[in-house]
Amino acid sequence: MLILAGAPIGQVGDASPRLREALETADVIAAEDTRRLRRLASDLGVTLTGRVVSYYDANEVARSKELLEELLQGATVLVITDAGMPGVSDPGYRLTRLAVDAGVRVTALPGPSAVTTALAISGLASDRFCFEGFPPRKPGERSRRLAGLAREERTMVFFEAPHRLHSCLSAMAEAFGADRQAAVCRELTKTYEEVRRGTLAELTGWAEGEVRGEITLVVAGHAPEAAAPDIEDLADEVARREATGVPRKQAIVDVAKSAGISKRDLYNHIHSA
Repeated sequence: MLILAGAPIGQVGDASPRLREALETADVIAAEDTRRLRRLASDLGVTLTGRVVSYYDANEVARSKELLEELLQGATVLVITDAGMPGVSDPGYRLTRLAVDAGVRVTALPGPSAVTTALAISGLASDRFCFEGFPPRKPGERSRRLAGLAREERTMVFFEAPHRLHSCLSAMAEAFGADRQAAVCRELTKTYEEVRRGTLAELTGWAEGEVRGEITLVVAGHAPEAAAPDIEDLADEVARREATGVPRKQAIVDVAKSAGISKRDLYNHIHSA
């Protein structure tokens, strides 16, 4: 069985009892950073009995094939990254795909996620959202990627490195509009957790100073302009109100106000018709 283990994103106390048990019993533990794994185990008071191997970006392809062989031989393999869920901007997808294709059982130990944590506390709409990971590092590629998201209506969540935060926010302000609402979530669940909310222009100005820590960006989606009301439909509504005894002049005033149009335009349309 392959186990994808969600690790704390800051506070070790967020580790679940199931994570503790899996760390103690897995035959093989594939860790993005073996030193951080051992520190986590020490903090949790857990003894690692399985074989620990490194599993990070540079060796993910080759190591995934090796781990698949272990799985096919009946081993329980646990994948754990530095924080959050394996496969979400972290190693894990390739091994999961190989295991699924080979008919190996795959399960997950849910844990804290910077994506959903930032979304929840951002104050932005959370009913529909998309995760875009890290924007491209090169300015030209980043601008093209952001331009393609300019009319995305869902709330967007990004990761970004602190030393690129200012340039990223500036590029977002150019692509999405300076007045687009956003939130910069820094060091989530940690001692110096900070959430800055405002327009992209305001956040760009704030980020000119030194910003440290792990960053999750939440950006409001594009708000499509409301379609202009159909003047014929409004005229019909005026007629319906007149039929109930409302004076025509009052009906025109009320309907125009609710539709957000000029009462003169509605009056002229009705009388010219």
